[in-house]
Amino acid sequence: MDSLSGSSLPQKIQSNPNSSILDLKNRLSAVKIPEPVKPRGGRRMSSAEGKPVISKKIVTGDVGYVLEDVPHLTDYLPDLPTYPNPLQNNPAYSVVKQYFVNTDDTVTQTIVVHNSSPRGTHFRRAGPRQRVYFESDEVNACIVTCGGLCPGLNTVIREIVCGLYDMYGVRRILGIEGGYRGFYAKNTINLTPKTVNDIHKRGGTVLGTSRGGHDTTKIVDSIEDRGINQVYILGGDGTQRGASVIFEEVQRRGLKVAVVGVPKTIDNDIEVIDKSFGFDTAVEEAQRAINAAHVEALSQENGIGLVKLMGRNSGFIAMYATLASRDVDCCLIPESPFYLEGKGGLLEFIEKRLKENEHMVIVVAEGAGQDLIAQDMRSMDIHDASGNKLFLDVGLWLSQKIKEHFVKKPKMPINLKYIDPTYMVRAVPSNASDNVYCTLLAHSALHGAMAGYTGFTVGPVNGRHAYIPFYRITEKQKKVVITDRMWARLLSSTNQPSFLSKKCIEDSKKDNETHNDTGKGEHASTNVSQCNGST
Repeated sequence: MDSLSGSSLPQKIQSNPNSSILDLKNRLSAVKIPEPVKPRGGRRMSSAEGKPVISKKIVTGDVGYVLEDVPHLTDYLPDLPTYPNPLQNNPAYSVVKQYFVNTDDTVTQTIVVHNSSPRGTHFRRAGPRQRVYFESDEVNACIVTCGGLCPGLNTVIREIVCGLYDMYGVRRILGIEGGYRGFYAKNTINLTPKTVNDIHKRGGTVLGTSRGGHDTTKIVDSIEDRGINQVYILGGDGTQRGASVIFEEVQRRGLKVAVVGVPKTIDNDIEVIDKSFGFDTAVEEAQRAINAAHVEALSQENGIGLVKLMGRNSGFIAMYATLASRDVDCCLIPESPFYLEGKGGLLEFIEKRLKENEHMVIVVAEGAGQDLIAQDMRSMDIHDASGNKLFLDVGLWLSQKIKEHFVKKPKMPINLKYIDPTYMVRAVPSNASDNVYCTLLAHSALHGAMAGYTGFTVGPVNGRHAYIPFYRITEKQKKVVITDRMWARLLSSTNQPSFLSKKCIEDSKKDNETHNDTGKGEHASTNVSQCNGST
């Protein structure tokens, strides 16, 4: 069989998937949860909740093996013809020992196991297949970018276009301008290797972007009217949720359209995948701001350099930039609550560090301390067009609080400089590492679409690129685990207090152990939002 798609797997619905273990090679069973997919597929409504119910395509096997598979066009269009993959005649691939990915190759989510550990959750390995479901001259692809800017967007666009052209001989590729609303409110542009040749050297996105504007019916109407049969959607978790809804509507209409997501978030908060593109560039660019803050702090009596970095709900940029810099004295992230006043508080620590070193550098993620700001300013809960909560400026607020504190201590004057490089960081071109990574993402995406897979996103899982169902990256965000060794390395580097009580740390460890037992691994989030040093 060509792939473990819905058309090639023996279908067997189990009332209890854990009741028996089947032989993986001979008796793989595809299980649809929570109920079998109807012939036309698509979104189903739960009568109890009135909400969409997403069908999960689960394959079980020996010793606790679980494959969280992705949808395939043949799940609802079973009689589609297949064609030989043009890559086998591509001279660039003539030296490759193995052209195509094995049909049963999967990528494991957890790589650190014990003797008695089950095989755990796997995802379908990305890469070219021996048979494809689109002929080259049949393909009419489109690319759209949504949400905020991120280094690497242009590189992904370029590599999708050049990959389709050079590897599969595709000649019709459209660029959708202005995000999701561009499907029905703006013109499209033709993309060729010539038009995208140098765009990877520029920041931003040549297609333009926007937040919101998702009208499923209008978008799919446009896809159908234009004859588009491959849709590549670049965006964060909100954009990928929109992509999932588009896929469901495409499936409901029975269209031969592959919907593929490429996850984009500068915050690196996409679940399951190792990292998101643009993250390495963001960390590198953040060093410039931290270095400037360090110079300012060193040059003045009791100098304090305060740098705010991106990180709405996850503090990965702040954490990695701090570790890379080694000039930072304190790093504040959303996952690790802090408090200002009292014994063991932030202000006390600032005083202590200034007495020791006569200068200090503080890095704060934009989502840190929002509860404290809300209490202090009695702010309202406001959201943007994408549904993201609008945060108050923690950098300005913290600067003011530090100044107010030291005004009461005339014998210890301070010189505080606040640097906010947010838009400088996200607008730069991607660095060399991210350029290579974006190429791999783009190629994985187009190989999957040509092989007939749909309703998935791509990304590396433990170093191997895989196809991941939309629901796995949209159900929650990845967060820094403050009981993990990486956060301990940061605390050791900065010598800052954790600002957490002993009870909160113990509770966090128990929560993390629970996630590890369920196979969520080191990226499991830890709920310490109620912790502070006074408990």
